[in-house]
Amino acid sequence: MALALDRHLAILAGISLSFVAVKALKLFIKKRQNNAPLPPGPVPLPLLGSVLSIDACQPWLTYTKWSAMYGDLVFVRSLDEEMVVINSQHIAEALLDKRSRIYSDRPYLATLVPYGLSINFGFMAYGDEWRLCRRLFHQTFRPESAAKFRPMQIKRAREIIVNLVDDPENYYDHFATFSLSVVMSTVYDYNISARDDPMVQTVIKALVPSLTVLSPERALMLKTFPFLLKVPDWCWGSSIKRSARGSTELINEMADMPFRYVQQHMADGSSPAQSSMVAENLQRMERQEEAFKPAFENALKKAATTAIIASYETSAATLMIFSLAMVLYPEVQKRAQAEIDSVVGKERLPTFEDRASLPYIEAVLRETWRWQPVTPLGVPHATSSDDVYNGYFIPKGTIITYNTWGIARDEKRYPDASNFIPERFIDSDGALTSDDPAQYIFGLGRRACPGRYNADSSAWAAIATMLATLDISPAKDDQGKEISFTPEFIPGLVRFPATFPCSISARSHIHSDTVDSWRTEKKG
Repeated sequence: MALALDRHLAILAGISLSFVAVKALKLFIKKRQNNAPLPPGPVPLPLLGSVLSIDACQPWLTYTKWSAMYGDLVFVRSLDEEMVVINSQHIAEALLDKRSRIYSDRPYLATLVPYGLSINFGFMAYGDEWRLCRRLFHQTFRPESAAKFRPMQIKRAREIIVNLVDDPENYYDHFATFSLSVVMSTVYDYNISARDDPMVQTVIKALVPSLTVLSPERALMLKTFPFLLKVPDWCWGSSIKRSARGSTELINEMADMPFRYVQQHMADGSSPAQSSMVAENLQRMERQEEAFKPAFENALKKAATTAIIASYETSAATLMIFSLAMVLYPEVQKRAQAEIDSVVGKERLPTFEDRASLPYIEAVLRETWRWQPVTPLGVPHATSSDDVYNGYFIPKGTIITYNTWGIARDEKRYPDASNFIPERFIDSDGALTSDDPAQYIFGLGRRACPGRYNADSSAWAAIATMLATLDISPAKDDQGKEISFTPEFIPGLVRFPATFPCSISARSHIHSDTVDSWRTEKKG
């Protein structure tokens, strides 16, 4: 039995490798017919391509190294996948923005459907369903609409201060709660009131394991060996099938639970129609033709769930990166606090009306985006037709990877790029420069993050409020000595620091009765 199974696996593996060879031959013929060369890149091994040369956990490091060797446009073949890595903001804008008609598709990810992640419309192929999901999302999160959420974002930012003062050791949990509280309020009008909120726990259980498979590099094995989803549960390799099945169940629960919450509250009249993205669109759906309602509701659920998925790790990761910077660069924290004290004073907390008067706080936010990009490769695009750029042939179906990490760590643009230096965004007159990493870290073209304005406002509200009220410093041992550590990062589509030793406490002018008043507001 075992010999027969091994023979069967060997045959399937041989078929897969033959498919790779045939596809490589077709690409070679197509390139010859086009008469334009492919972009430069590493010399691929027969059949395998460059798959063994890429750091599977941190591929952006490999691509950045190749940028120095081959330039800002690098062609990479791994097994049967062709990829072009863009290492320049200028080229990314030229292709993803100015040629968005060609560069707005998404590559096939073999992990999406098996793991239940096809509900995330951000990975959906460019077409009518994507346009409907994007339109529903954009109605809520476009700049004019997103501005109405600012009072809620300030309120949630003050709640995080209470949580951090009461329980500083679990700071990551509070960052995750903040990110979810903002998006859950916006999308479902759901107020997170407890630390062990059931809705929050459902989201965390669903997303922590599943988000690790959302990249071409991680999905490549399942694409090459799709039979792994069909092997019996007792067989070697069945762990992939079991984990995919478990992920789908959790993702479906995460999508359905808050959606039902809105429907129930609308039915009993306790939720106004304009109170959230879902409620507003469910009322709009009632005016649609009956035949269109199922598609509309399905698109709405996908748009709402995508907001949760996109916000959960990226917002929490941004606050983790900011806090790490404050521990490692205390002089930055002191200057930022001095600016807030000077402009806002110590009798109140900063609001969005103060934002334009706090250029150094803005520079801190920009440097937080740049220093450790939370999505170092963004979300990959794919070409919907052949193209030629700057004399190089880019075939239809090529994965287009935008190396945000490489751009953010470009030493010519950002000298001493590995260090956290907000002053790089302040000119000699004390004003902000025109260089804003938000112009590239949220993606480009028609597939740029539609929630970027809301994400920017949430990050600013949290960072400004934390700087105004808290001291974030190195942790100390029992002898009072600072605990030294080397930051570690958890890789994935979203990259964020692992928890690190730090001390979080209220600033000296923040009295206990002030925190008590915030605590009362939170409960209210």
